[in-house]
Amino acid sequence: MEIYINGEKKEVDSPPTIREILDGAAIKSKRIAVEVNLKIIPKKDHDSFRLQEGDRMEIVHPVGGG
Repeated sequence: MEIYINGEKKEVDSPPTIREILDGAAIKSKRIAVEVNLKIIPKKDHDSFRLQEGDRMEIVHPVGGG
């Protein structure tokens, strides 16, 4: 099945959870936001929320500036 992560198409065998995607990308930061199909997914749901065919997931890191 195809999903998109930060605009990049990925092929996966079965529907992954958000946590599986983050772990696979070695993203351990507590300061991230995850959006799936333009909806923010709360951190408490990352272990159970499964991506489906064609879903678009964006991982956002805050950036400081002035």
